[in-house]
Amino acid sequence: MKEKVTIAIDAMGGDFGPKPIVEGLIQALHEKEFNTILVGDKEKIVQYLPSGHLKRVRIHHCNDVIGMHESASVALKRKDSSIYQAVELVRSKEADAVVSAGHSGATMAVSISRIGRLSNVKRPPLATLMPNINLEHSLLLDVGIVVDATPQNLFEFAIMGKVYAKEVMGVTSPKIGLLSNGEEDSKGNELTKEAFKLMQKLEGFVGNVEGRDIFNGEVHVIVTDGFTGNVVLKTSEGVAKTITDFMRQEIEKSLSAKIGALLMKRKVFKHLKKRIDYAEYGGAPLLGIKGCSIVSHGSSNAKAIKNAIFQAIKFSRLDISHKIEEALNRYQ
Repeated sequence: MKEKVTIAIDAMGGDFGPKPIVEGLIQALHEKEFNTILVGDKEKIVQYLPSGHLKRVRIHHCNDVIGMHESASVALKRKDSSIYQAVELVRSKEADAVVSAGHSGATMAVSISRIGRLSNVKRPPLATLMPNINLEHSLLLDVGIVVDATPQNLFEFAIMGKVYAKEVMGVTSPKIGLLSNGEEDSKGNELTKEAFKLMQKLEGFVGNVEGRDIFNGEVHVIVTDGFTGNVVLKTSEGVAKTITDFMRQEIEKSLSAKIGALLMKRKVFKHLKKRIDYAEYGGAPLLGIKGCSIVSHGSSNAKAIKNAIFQAIKFSRLDISHKIEEALNRYQ
Protein backbone atom coordinates (compact mmCIF):
# COMPACT_ATOMS: atom_id res chain seq x y z
CA MET A 1 0.00 0.00 0.00
CA LYS A 2 1.35 3.40 -0.97
CA GLU A 3 1.53 5.53 2.18
CA LYS A 4 1.87 9.14 1.07
CA VAL A 5 0.14 10.06 -2.16
CA THR A 6 -0.02 13.29 -4.15
CA ILE A 7 -3.40 14.67 -5.22
CA ALA A 8 -3.69 17.22 -8.05
CA ILE A 9 -6.74 19.44 -7.56
CA ASP A 10 -8.39 21.57 -10.22
CA ALA A 11 -8.84 24.74 -8.15
CA MET A 12 -10.73 26.74 -10.77
CA GLY A 13 -13.39 24.51 -12.30
CA GLY A 14 -16.26 24.62 -9.79
CA ASP A 15 -19.32 26.84 -9.92
CA PHE A 16 -18.05 29.01 -7.07
CA GLY A 17 -14.40 29.40 -8.01
CA PRO A 18 -11.45 28.38 -5.84
CA LYS A 19 -12.91 29.33 -2.43
CA PRO A 20 -14.78 26.07 -1.51
CA ILE A 21 -12.09 23.99 -3.19
CA VAL A 22 -9.27 25.53 -1.16
CA GLU A 23 -11.38 25.33 2.00
CA GLY A 24 -12.07 21.65 1.36
CA LEU A 25 -8.38 21.01 0.83
CA ILE A 26 -7.49 22.72 4.12
CA GLN A 27 -10.07 20.59 5.96
CA ALA A 28 -8.60 17.45 4.36
CA LEU A 29 -5.04 18.45 5.33
CA HIS A 30 -6.15 18.79 8.96
CA GLU A 31 -7.34 15.16 8.94
CA LYS A 32 -4.95 13.22 6.70
CA GLU A 33 -1.34 13.23 5.59
CA PHE A 34 -0.88 13.65 1.84
CA ASN A 35 0.85 15.86 -0.69
CA THR A 36 -1.16 18.18 -2.88
CA ILE A 37 -0.89 20.38 -5.95
CA LEU A 38 -3.49 23.10 -6.53
CA VAL A 39 -3.83 23.87 -10.22
CA GLY A 40 -5.08 27.24 -11.46
CA ASP A 41 -4.61 30.99 -11.19
CA LYS A 42 -2.09 31.47 -8.39
CA GLU A 43 -3.20 35.01 -7.61
CA LYS A 44 -6.79 33.87 -7.04
CA ILE A 45 -5.86 30.72 -5.15
CA VAL A 46 -3.65 32.44 -2.54
CA GLN A 47 -6.52 34.73 -1.56
CA TYR A 48 -8.14 31.75 0.18
CA LEU A 49 -5.03 29.87 1.26
CA PRO A 50 -3.92 30.72 4.83
CA SER A 51 -0.26 31.68 5.08
CA GLY A 52 0.39 28.74 7.39
CA HIS A 53 -0.51 26.34 4.57
CA LEU A 54 1.65 27.89 1.84
CA LYS A 55 4.53 25.52 2.60
CA ARG A 56 2.26 22.45 2.56
CA VAL A 57 0.62 23.21 -0.77
CA ARG A 58 2.27 23.44 -4.16
CA ILE A 59 0.55 25.72 -6.66
CA HIS A 60 0.77 24.90 -10.36
CA HIS A 61 -0.13 28.11 -12.15
CA CYS A 62 -2.20 28.26 -15.33
CA ASN A 63 -4.55 30.88 -16.75
CA ASP A 64 -7.32 29.06 -18.59
CA VAL A 65 -10.55 27.50 -17.26
CA ILE A 66 -13.05 25.34 -19.19
CA GLY A 67 -16.46 26.92 -18.59
CA MET A 68 -19.49 24.81 -17.73
CA HIS A 69 -21.28 26.11 -20.83
CA GLU A 70 -18.52 25.02 -23.19
CA SER A 71 -18.34 21.78 -25.15
CA ALA A 72 -16.23 19.01 -23.65
CA SER A 73 -14.57 18.58 -27.05
CA VAL A 74 -12.58 21.81 -26.60
CA ALA A 75 -10.82 20.48 -23.50
CA LEU A 76 -8.11 18.57 -25.38
CA LYS A 77 -7.16 21.71 -27.30
CA ARG A 78 -7.02 23.97 -24.25
CA LYS A 79 -3.71 22.76 -22.85
CA ASP A 80 -3.33 25.66 -20.42
CA SER A 81 -6.68 24.98 -18.75
CA SER A 82 -6.73 23.98 -15.09
CA ILE A 83 -8.27 20.56 -15.75
CA TYR A 84 -5.84 19.72 -18.57
CA GLN A 85 -2.85 20.72 -16.46
CA ALA A 86 -4.14 18.81 -13.41
CA VAL A 87 -4.57 15.63 -15.47
CA GLU A 88 -1.11 16.10 -17.01
CA LEU A 89 0.37 15.94 -13.51
CA VAL A 90 -1.09 12.43 -13.17
CA ARG A 91 0.08 11.46 -16.65
CA SER A 92 3.65 12.60 -15.82
CA LYS A 93 3.54 10.74 -12.46
CA GLU A 94 3.94 13.98 -10.48
CA ALA A 95 0.56 13.21 -8.93
CA ASP A 96 -1.28 9.97 -8.20
CA ALA A 97 -4.81 11.30 -8.65
CA VAL A 98 -6.81 14.26 -9.90
CA VAL A 99 -9.91 15.78 -8.32
CA SER A 100 -12.08 18.24 -10.24
CA ALA A 101 -15.42 19.94 -9.65
CA GLY A 102 -15.16 21.55 -13.06
CA HIS A 103 -16.76 20.62 -16.38
CA SER A 104 -17.45 16.90 -15.90
CA GLY A 105 -17.36 16.10 -19.61
CA ALA A 106 -14.02 17.85 -19.99
CA THR A 107 -12.62 16.10 -16.91
CA MET A 108 -13.59 12.68 -18.25
CA ALA A 109 -12.45 13.39 -21.81
CA VAL A 110 -9.02 14.66 -20.77
CA SER A 111 -8.57 11.91 -18.16
CA ILE A 112 -9.32 9.14 -20.64
CA SER A 113 -7.23 10.69 -23.40
CA ARG A 114 -4.18 11.80 -21.43
CA ILE A 115 -3.96 9.25 -18.59
CA GLY A 116 -5.12 6.48 -20.90
CA ARG A 117 -7.26 3.36 -20.61
CA LEU A 118 -6.18 0.17 -18.92
CA SER A 119 -5.53 -2.79 -21.16
CA ASN A 120 -8.74 -4.75 -21.82
CA VAL A 121 -10.90 -1.68 -21.05
CA LYS A 122 -12.76 -0.56 -24.15
CA ARG A 123 -14.87 2.18 -22.51
CA PRO A 124 -14.18 3.51 -18.99
CA PRO A 125 -17.36 4.05 -16.91
CA LEU A 126 -18.21 6.64 -14.29
CA ALA A 127 -19.42 5.15 -11.01
CA THR A 128 -21.37 6.75 -8.19
CA LEU A 129 -22.47 5.76 -4.70
CA MET A 130 -26.20 5.56 -4.00
CA PRO A 131 -27.69 5.40 -0.47
CA ASN A 132 -29.55 2.26 0.53
CA ILE A 133 -31.76 1.15 3.39
CA ASN A 134 -28.98 -0.83 5.08
CA LEU A 135 -27.19 2.37 6.12
CA GLU A 136 -24.60 1.63 3.44
CA HIS A 137 -24.16 2.52 -0.22
CA SER A 138 -24.66 0.74 -3.52
CA LEU A 139 -22.39 1.39 -6.49
CA LEU A 140 -24.10 2.34 -9.76
CA LEU A 141 -22.20 2.37 -13.06
CA ASP A 142 -22.12 3.72 -15.71
CA VAL A 143 -23.82 7.04 -14.92
CA GLY A 144 -23.13 9.08 -18.00
CA ILE A 145 -20.22 8.24 -20.27
CA VAL A 146 -20.99 5.13 -22.32
CA VAL A 147 -24.51 5.85 -23.55
CA ASP A 148 -24.21 3.39 -26.44
CA ALA A 149 -22.80 0.48 -24.44
CA THR A 150 -22.23 -3.02 -25.78
CA PRO A 151 -22.71 -6.27 -23.79
CA GLN A 152 -18.92 -6.51 -23.46
CA ASN A 153 -18.83 -2.99 -21.98
CA LEU A 154 -21.38 -3.95 -19.34
CA PHE A 155 -19.42 -7.09 -18.51
CA GLU A 156 -16.29 -4.98 -17.97
CA PHE A 157 -18.28 -2.53 -15.83
CA ALA A 158 -19.36 -5.43 -13.62
CA ILE A 159 -15.76 -6.55 -13.06
CA MET A 160 -14.58 -3.01 -12.31
CA GLY A 161 -17.51 -2.38 -9.98
CA LYS A 162 -16.82 -5.59 -8.11
CA VAL A 163 -13.19 -4.62 -7.50
CA TYR A 164 -14.19 -1.15 -6.32
CA ALA A 165 -16.87 -2.53 -3.99
CA LYS A 166 -14.48 -5.03 -2.47
CA GLU A 167 -11.41 -2.85 -2.11
CA VAL A 168 -12.79 0.64 -1.49
CA MET A 169 -16.24 -0.02 -0.01
CA GLY A 170 -14.99 -2.96 2.07
CA VAL A 171 -17.57 -5.52 0.87
CA THR A 172 -16.10 -9.00 1.31
CA SER A 173 -18.24 -10.74 -1.32
CA PRO A 174 -19.93 -8.12 -3.53
CA LYS A 175 -23.26 -9.00 -5.13
CA ILE A 176 -23.61 -7.68 -8.69
CA GLY A 177 -26.90 -7.03 -10.43
CA LEU A 178 -27.75 -6.09 -14.01
CA LEU A 179 -30.36 -3.32 -14.17
CA SER A 180 -33.38 -4.45 -16.16
CA ASN A 181 -37.17 -4.13 -16.34
CA GLY A 182 -37.71 -7.31 -14.31
CA GLU A 183 -35.85 -9.87 -12.24
CA GLU A 184 -36.57 -12.84 -14.51
CA ASP A 185 -33.68 -14.06 -16.63
CA SER A 186 -35.71 -13.54 -19.79
CA LYS A 187 -36.44 -9.84 -19.12
CA GLY A 188 -34.65 -6.93 -20.72
CA ASN A 189 -33.70 -5.62 -24.15
CA GLU A 190 -31.14 -7.09 -26.51
CA LEU A 191 -28.30 -5.30 -24.72
CA THR A 192 -29.13 -6.65 -21.26
CA LYS A 193 -29.97 -10.14 -22.51
CA GLU A 194 -26.57 -10.50 -24.16
CA ALA A 195 -24.79 -8.90 -21.20
CA PHE A 196 -26.59 -11.34 -18.89
CA LYS A 197 -25.01 -14.26 -20.73
CA LEU A 198 -21.52 -12.82 -20.31
CA MET A 199 -21.99 -11.89 -16.66
CA GLN A 200 -23.14 -15.37 -15.66
CA LYS A 201 -19.50 -16.46 -15.44
CA LEU A 202 -18.71 -13.67 -12.96
CA GLU A 203 -18.62 -14.75 -9.31
CA GLY A 204 -21.10 -12.70 -7.30
CA PHE A 205 -23.48 -12.04 -10.19
CA VAL A 206 -27.06 -12.49 -8.93
CA GLY A 207 -28.91 -11.77 -12.18
CA ASN A 208 -31.29 -9.03 -13.22
CA VAL A 209 -32.36 -6.38 -10.70
CA GLU A 210 -34.94 -3.62 -10.85
CA GLY A 211 -34.65 0.06 -10.04
CA ARG A 212 -35.85 -0.43 -6.46
CA ASP A 213 -32.93 -2.77 -5.79
CA ILE A 214 -30.55 0.18 -6.03
CA PHE A 215 -31.91 1.42 -2.71
CA ASN A 216 -33.01 -1.71 -0.83
CA GLY A 217 -29.49 -3.03 -0.28
CA GLU A 218 -30.08 -6.37 -2.01
CA VAL A 219 -27.01 -5.88 -4.22
CA HIS A 220 -23.78 -3.94 -3.86
CA VAL A 221 -23.08 -3.18 -7.53
CA ILE A 222 -25.68 -2.26 -10.16
CA VAL A 223 -24.56 -2.30 -13.79
CA THR A 224 -26.20 -0.40 -16.64
CA ASP A 225 -25.39 1.72 -19.70
CA GLY A 226 -24.51 5.40 -19.33
CA PHE A 227 -27.80 6.68 -20.74
CA THR A 228 -29.96 4.69 -18.31
CA GLY A 229 -27.57 5.28 -15.42
CA ASN A 230 -27.61 9.03 -15.88
CA VAL A 231 -31.41 9.09 -16.04
CA VAL A 232 -31.56 7.01 -12.83
CA LEU A 233 -29.08 9.33 -11.10
CA LYS A 234 -30.85 12.56 -12.08
CA THR A 235 -34.27 11.09 -11.28
CA SER A 236 -33.06 9.99 -7.84
CA GLU A 237 -31.70 13.45 -7.12
CA GLY A 238 -35.01 14.96 -8.21
CA VAL A 239 -37.09 12.58 -6.09
CA ALA A 240 -34.97 13.25 -3.00
CA LYS A 241 -35.39 17.00 -3.42
CA THR A 242 -39.13 16.70 -4.11
CA ILE A 243 -39.75 14.59 -1.01
CA THR A 244 -37.81 17.10 1.07
CA ASP A 245 -39.91 19.94 -0.38
CA PHE A 246 -43.13 17.98 0.29
CA MET A 247 -42.13 17.51 3.93
CA ARG A 248 -41.30 21.19 4.30
CA GLN A 249 -44.67 22.19 2.83
CA GLU A 250 -46.59 19.87 5.18
CA ILE A 251 -44.62 21.04 8.22
CA GLU A 252 -45.54 24.65 7.48
CA LYS A 253 -49.27 23.83 7.53
CA SER A 254 -49.74 23.38 11.29
CA LEU A 255 -48.22 24.24 14.63
CA SER A 256 -48.21 20.60 15.78
CA ALA A 257 -46.28 19.63 12.65
CA LYS A 258 -43.75 22.38 13.35
CA ILE A 259 -43.29 21.18 16.92
CA GLY A 260 -42.90 17.59 15.72
CA ALA A 261 -40.35 18.66 13.14
CA LEU A 262 -38.42 20.57 15.78
CA LEU A 263 -38.27 17.46 17.97
CA MET A 264 -37.13 15.36 15.02
CA LYS A 265 -34.61 17.85 13.72
CA ARG A 266 -31.60 16.72 15.69
CA LYS A 267 -31.89 12.92 15.53
CA VAL A 268 -34.03 12.18 12.48
CA PHE A 269 -33.65 14.95 9.91
CA LYS A 270 -29.96 15.43 10.64
CA HIS A 271 -29.20 11.74 10.06
CA LEU A 272 -31.47 11.62 7.00
CA LYS A 273 -29.70 14.59 5.42
CA LYS A 274 -26.33 12.96 6.04
CA ARG A 275 -27.39 9.72 4.34
CA ILE A 276 -28.58 11.39 1.14
CA ASP A 277 -26.09 14.26 1.03
CA TYR A 278 -23.78 14.12 -1.99
CA ALA A 279 -21.10 15.92 0.01
CA GLU A 280 -20.67 12.83 2.20
CA TYR A 281 -18.71 11.04 -0.55
CA GLY A 282 -17.76 13.99 -2.69
CA GLY A 283 -17.32 12.62 -6.17
CA ALA A 284 -17.64 9.87 -8.73
CA PRO A 285 -14.59 7.77 -9.68
CA LEU A 286 -13.76 7.26 -13.33
CA LEU A 287 -12.86 3.57 -13.51
CA GLY A 288 -10.71 1.79 -16.06
CA ILE A 289 -7.98 4.38 -16.55
CA LYS A 290 -4.28 4.20 -15.65
CA GLY A 291 -4.67 6.31 -12.55
CA CYS A 292 -7.34 7.99 -10.47
CA SER A 293 -9.75 10.71 -11.57
CA ILE A 294 -12.55 11.84 -9.23
CA VAL A 295 -15.36 13.86 -10.83
CA SER A 296 -17.21 16.13 -8.38
CA HIS A 297 -20.37 18.23 -8.74
CA GLY A 298 -19.80 21.77 -9.95
CA SER A 299 -21.74 23.00 -6.92
CA SER A 300 -19.54 21.08 -4.47
CA ASN A 301 -18.99 22.72 -1.10
CA ALA A 302 -15.87 22.39 1.04
CA LYS A 303 -17.11 19.18 2.66
CA ALA A 304 -17.70 17.56 -0.74
CA ILE A 305 -14.21 18.52 -1.91
CA LYS A 306 -12.67 17.16 1.30
CA ASN A 307 -14.43 13.82 0.84
CA ALA A 308 -13.55 13.68 -2.86
CA ILE A 309 -9.91 14.11 -1.85
CA PHE A 310 -10.26 11.33 0.73
CA GLN A 311 -11.74 9.07 -1.95
CA ALA A 312 -8.80 9.85 -4.26
CA ILE A 313 -6.32 9.10 -1.47
CA LYS A 314 -7.91 5.72 -0.71
CA PHE A 315 -8.17 4.80 -4.41
CA SER A 316 -4.49 5.61 -4.94
CA ARG A 317 -3.17 3.97 -1.78
CA LEU A 318 -4.99 0.74 -2.58
CA ASP A 319 -3.77 0.84 -6.20
CA ILE A 320 -7.29 0.19 -7.48
CA SER A 321 -6.40 0.64 -11.14
CA HIS A 322 -3.84 -2.16 -10.98
CA LYS A 323 -6.32 -4.44 -9.19
CA ILE A 324 -8.96 -3.71 -11.82
CA GLU A 325 -6.50 -4.57 -14.56
CA GLU A 326 -5.61 -7.87 -12.86
CA ALA A 327 -9.30 -8.75 -12.51
CA LEU A 328 -10.01 -7.95 -16.16
CA ASN A 329 -7.07 -10.07 -17.27
CA ARG A 330 -8.46 -13.08 -15.41
CA TYR A 331 -11.68 -12.93 -17.44
CA GLN A 332 -10.17 -12.39 -20.89
